[in-house]
Amino acid sequence: QIAARCLELLQNTPSIDTLDLTGGAPELNEQFRFLVKMARQWAEENERELTIIDRCNLTVLMEPNQSDLVEFLKENKVKVVASLPCYGETNVDAQRGRGVFERSIAGLKLLNDAGYGNAKEHPELELDLVYNPSGPFLPPPQGSLEGDYKRELEENFGIGFNHLLTITNMPIKRFADFLAKEGKMKEYMELLVNNYNSQTVGGLMCLNTVSVGWDGSLFDCDFNQQLGMGIVGEATAATGDESSDEGNTAKKTKQKLSVFDIKSLTDLEKYSVRTDNHCFGCTAGSGSSCQGATA
Repeated sequence: QIAARCLELLQNTPSIDTLDLTGGAPELNEQFRFLVKMARQWAEENERELTIIDRCNLTVLMEPNQSDLVEFLKENKVKVVASLPCYGETNVDAQRGRGVFERSIAGLKLLNDAGYGNAKEHPELELDLVYNPSGPFLPPPQGSLEGDYKRELEENFGIGFNHLLTITNMPIKRFADFLAKEGKMKEYMELLVNNYNSQTVGGLMCLNTVSVGWDGSLFDCDFNQQLGMGIVGEATAATGDESSDEGNTAKKTKQKLSVFDIKSLTDLEKYSVRTDNHCFGCTAGSGSSCQGATA
């Protein structure tokens, strides 16, 4: 029901040109393939340009019950954005767990074999990688780090990809727990605030992206979703005796909105973006968004 409603909102909002599926391992959600297949079919039938993104952790490609996943993604022209926090085994396994790097490389090779990451021969099969720092510091310049990734992955594993996206660690959830444990929360927040860059604001994800939770709840961004900071708006509820015109009045109440409270995603434009201290993570240095650096 939630997935079907998301497809309806996509159809009702002509300005939307991207369907971005994320959440750890979105491919394991039972509605993942339904969403991808129906969205691609609808876009082609209506001649709509639609980018469908799978934010993949790579290791899921090696799961026994996902042996046909790469072919499914290829058939539906799904762009793959894959997390690989470093091009070296030691750093990746230290951050993600033993054996993750080896399985990630194997997953990347499967994608390359299917044509992903080859811009000349298969421009429709995009493969981007995502870097995030291993500690309380800002990412290096995205362009120069992309060069390092391409050189190291090509020379050591014969792997190619399109672009590298750098994303800043947000001081929330597990990373916030790490900072608190190390006694570095104040120091990290000062780093983010002192490196505020006004040039990053125009590219913030909260200005052009809507995040939808598993239950249909709406959020300004992925990080607000993790914190449960839903979009708050007015919902109209009938009160009184519905059999009487005088008794049937409308009462507007403030509440967190879901996909069932709007007819189009443009209905959300009248509501202010909810902000908090973690927002400094997206505006520090070169900026950070779901599409990488913003400045």
